[in-house]
Amino acid sequence: MTDEVETTSTAARFTIPSRILHWTMAPMVIVQLLIGVTMIASLSYYPLLLAIHRPLGVAILIFAVVRLANRLTHRPPAFLATMSRAERRIATWSEYALYALLLIQPLIGWATVSAARLPVTMVGPIRLPGIAPQNLDLYAVLRECHGVFAFLLFAAFTAHMCAVLFHTLVLRDGLLDRMALWPSRFRAADQDSKTGS
Repeated sequence: MTDEVETTSTAARFTIPSRILHWTMAPMVIVQLLIGVTMIASLSYYPLLLAIHRPLGVAILIFAVVRLANRLTHRPPAFLATMSRAERRIATWSEYALYALLLIQPLIGWATVSAARLPVTMVGPIRLPGIAPQNLDLYAVLRECHGVFAFLLFAAFTAHMCAVLFHTLVLRDGLLDRMALWPSRFRAADQDSKTGS
């Protein structure tokens, strides 16, 4: 990603596929993080939550691969003029970190289950093959890694949300509109000013 900066009054948007993938995957990640926390806090619901957690993790992995392919084939819009060079660098590297975590975390979870000799059941009889050797010591290490990367994913996701909220509520520079599926109020205001209405 380059340091190209948006200089027009109306910020460019991400492509339609990028926006659809983003808003489809975001709630999946939020639900998965909530399920992970609840699984630790409430053992009585553990079997049910685990049955949701595993296929949802695989779905997130698939979406992450599709999003990465889409990202590599579609140039993102330029950075907003309100973002400093340091902010643009942070935004770039945080994007890389989120993509990496969204790919690595489900794979670690899949490997953890494989090492424990447990199946990854998707829907009905559909099960995924193991991707790690069956080994209890390896299982213990992978389970610990899964917890650590879950915390890192939560931290990265929270930082991303805080940055978006800051730009939306404090700077009000239209950052969220770049990824929005709804009509942009900034675009509407800009169009009204051009037509004199």
